Amino acid sequence: MTVEPATPAYPHGSDAELARDALKVLRRAVGSHTDPRQPVEMTVADGGHLEMPGPAAELMIRILGKMAAGQGVTVIPMNAELTTQQAADLLNVSRPYLVRLLESGQIEFRKVGTHRRVMAESLYDYKRRALVAQKDAADELSALGQEMGLI
Repeated sequence: MTVEPATPAYPHGSDAELARDALKVLRRAVGSHTDPRQPVEMTVADGGHLEMPGPAAELMIRILGKMAAGQGVTVIPMNAELTTQQAADLLNVSRPYLVRLLESGQIEFRKVGTHRRVMAESLYDYKRRALVAQKDAADELSALGQEMGLI
């Protein structure tokens, strides 16, 4: 099933400041653990107890960091099935370029009738591979520059 485009949550007014404060508290709570999978426990203002999975706390840290910087945030489940336009938007590329990536086999997809559908997880896998390739290319260029005495 194709997912509806997620609605970004943008910080308004004092939201960025609240996000910064919450981020400090959450980082302290997470920082006390050696295992990132360990649940994070906190006491909230009304004296209640909050316990959340470690991976959820790590995600909240990233969300709050973006909001503290005044940026909007969208959460997309890894099993979300996206249209080619949604996938292109997520990668910040044009739809025709994304279609070329799909057809060349660089990103997995399936067809529903004549429409292509892309799993969010496939996009994130591609993004990780692309970042590794970019880093490797930069390292290689740096090494060549050193060999040639340019650096």
